[in-house]
Amino acid sequence: MTTPDTSRRARVRAPELRGRGWLNTGGRELALADLRGKVVLLDFWAFCCVNCLHVLAELRPLEQKYADVLVTVGVHSPKFEHEADPAAVAAAVERYEVHHPVLDDPDLTTWKQYAVKAWPTLVLVDPEGYVVAQLSGEGHAHALDALLDELVREHDDKGTLHRGDGPDVAPPAPATELRFPGKVAVLPTGTLLVSDSGHHSLVELAADGETVLRRIGSGARGLVDGPPGTAAFSEPQGVLLLPAELRADSGYDLVVADTANHALRGVRLEDGTVTTLAGTGRQWMQGAGTTDLSSPWDLAWHDGRVVVAMAGIHQLWSFDPRTRAVDVLAGTTNEGLLDGPAVDAWFAQTSGLAADGDRLWLVDAETSSLRHLQDGTVGTSVGAGLFDFGHVDGPAARALLQHPLGVTVLPTARSRSATPTTARSAATTRPPTRSARCSPAWASPATPWCSTATWWWSSLRPTGSPGCACRTRRWWSTASRSAPTGR
Repeated sequence: MTTPDTSRRARVRAPELRGRGWLNTGGRELALADLRGKVVLLDFWAFCCVNCLHVLAELRPLEQKYADVLVTVGVHSPKFEHEADPAAVAAAVERYEVHHPVLDDPDLTTWKQYAVKAWPTLVLVDPEGYVVAQLSGEGHAHALDALLDELVREHDDKGTLHRGDGPDVAPPAPATELRFPGKVAVLPTGTLLVSDSGHHSLVELAADGETVLRRIGSGARGLVDGPPGTAAFSEPQGVLLLPAELRADSGYDLVVADTANHALRGVRLEDGTVTTLAGTGRQWMQGAGTTDLSSPWDLAWHDGRVVVAMAGIHQLWSFDPRTRAVDVLAGTTNEGLLDGPAVDAWFAQTSGLAADGDRLWLVDAETSSLRHLQDGTVGTSVGAGLFDFGHVDGPAARALLQHPLGVTVLPTARSRSATPTTARSAATTRPPTRSARCSPAWASPATPWCSTATWWWSSLRPTGSPGCACRTRRWWSTASRSAPTGR
C-alpha cells in the first residue's frame, strides 16, 4: 500500500462540522477551531455497516499511539431510517465502545460538505485545518499510520502541533446484568446461554430468563482461552449447542461466534473452559484463504456441519467440529442480492441463521432480505436489494424489512414459516424464489460494475450517486439519480 503524496496538493480548508448534536463531549458543541493544533481524523460511519465496525477496530491502536496529538471524530451518517434515531445512535456509540467525539449527522449535512460517497470514509485534517487525505473503505491503518507520523513531524517542526488531551468525554456505561445481548441457545438442562455482547462474555440464565447462574468470560475485551474467569471474548454473537453425539468426541459442547475477534470459540459446559477453534484474531483480507475469519455473526447446525454467517465478507462458511476444518460454503464476497448456485450467490452481511430440515433460512441485514439455502441453491423470499427496505406487511413479493439481524423457524402444521427480527419487521411465509440484481431499484442497467472481487454499493440517502468503494481504493461513480419518493 502506498502513502498518498500530499506535498504538491492544493490546500483545501476543511468544511465546518454541522449536525444534530454531539456525543462523548460532555454536552459541548465542537467546532474545527476548537481542534486547531491537533490532527483530526473524521470517520464517516453508520452503525449498521459491518465495514464501519471494522474501521472502529482498526482505529483503536492508532488512537492509542497518537493519543496526545490525534482527535478522532466520528460523523454518524445513516443509511437506514432506524440509524437516524438519536437514541439508537447513542446506544450504538456505547455498544461499540466508541470513546471519541461523535457528530450525529442524520441529514448528511457534513457528509455532503465533504463529498463523501461511501461507508466507511476517512478524512484526515492537519493541525492548521486543511484536508490532506480522504480514504474510502477499510484496511487503511498502515497508510494512516504513515501519514500521521509524517504530519506529526512536519507540524512539530513548524510549531503548529499542540500536544495534550482531546475533547472526548465518554459517559460511564450503566451497570446492568446484560448489555446488548446478541443471541441465545437453550442448554440440555433447560437453562439459557446468552451472548452478552456488550460485556464481552456469555451468561447462563435460569429457565425464567432472568436469574443469572454463571458468567463465562472476564468481561474484558480480548482473545484469551482458559477457565471462565480469565477467558476473554470480543462482542460475541451466535451461540450453538452441538448435537449430543458430537459433544463427547469434540471435547466442547458449544460453538460461539466471537464476532469482533473474527474467531470461533468452543465452550465446555462442565467447567466453562473456553478454547479457540478457528480464526487468529486477524480480520480476513483478500487471499487469506480460510485461516482468518471476518465478523462471524451467527451459527446453525445444518446438513451435518456448523454453518457460519461470515457477515464481514458476505459469505456462508462451514465448520467441522471433529476435524476443525473450515471451508467456504456459499458466496463470492461480492455484497448484494443474487440467487442461484451457492458458489455464485451474493449475500449482504448475513446476520441470522435458522435450520429447517433440508432448508437453511438466513437474513441478510444490508439487503433487508429473508433468504434460504437448499440443495446447493440460494433463493430469496423477501427483499430486493441494498436500498429496498421499510416496514411493509403483506404478500412476500411486496413486503419490506429493515436491516434484519435474526430469524427463527416457527412450527406449523402445513408449511414452513420463518420470522425475521428487524428494526421494523414482519413475519413471512415461504413464497416462490425470486432473483434480483445487486443495485438500487432506481439504478439503470447501465450502472457500471466494479472490476474487483470485493466491493460494496454506496449512495447518498435519499438521493445521490451510487457507486462502489473497493479494497483497491479505486472508485467508480455514476450519474446522479433520484430515489423514488417515499423510499
